[in-house]
Amino acid sequence: MDHDHDNDSELPAHVHAHFPIPQERAEEAVRELLRWAGDDPEREGLIDTPARVARAFREYYRGYLEDPGTHLSRTFGEVGGYDEIVLLRDIPFQSHCEHHMAPIIGKAHIAYLPKDRVVGISKLARVLHGYARRLQVQERLTAEVADCIQLHLEPRGVAVVIEATHACMSARGVLTSGVTMTTSRMMGVFREDERSRKEVLALMGLG
Repeated sequence: MDHDHDNDSELPAHVHAHFPIPQERAEEAVRELLRWAGDDPEREGLIDTPARVARAFREYYRGYLEDPGTHLSRTFGEVGGYDEIVLLRDIPFQSHCEHHMAPIIGKAHIAYLPKDRVVGISKLARVLHGYARRLQVQERLTAEVADCIQLHLEPRGVAVVIEATHACMSARGVLTSGVTMTTSRMMGVFREDERSRKEVLALMGLG
């Protein structure tokens, strides 16, 4: 019974239009890897695997086809004088390690202290996902999200903390499961003022 639920229609048309390598070449590369691993890509259980993997890669790495900063282009100035921390906690994400292409699965906490404008709260998650859907290391992902928010919103401060597990540790190599890696980037008042930093970490549940 076929339990595959892959559906290319879930991806926008421009995603398919901008991949520089035809899907057929990607599928043949997967077949070669299956042979190298010791299996037969022509057997029944694997016959459709190359196409499925190629479609999955398009979805995993669609972040290369977008500029996450565009999600922060529309801001709002009418916030009733609000000038306290804006925080989005526990944003789930998935990425892939650039060293082994193994999954990185975790959550992010993103906060900023607005100067005079705010952005729709869902846009913070979109920025995270835009960078996560690329080959990554967690340290760079953390910095890219924070730098993007600082560049486009110019707030008084930005704080990004990411907690994630890495399959390159749990499924290979040292085979150590249950280990969480935490990275952070503090900018503006969250870097310069200890009280502000403690406040935002407490709001994130990390203080």
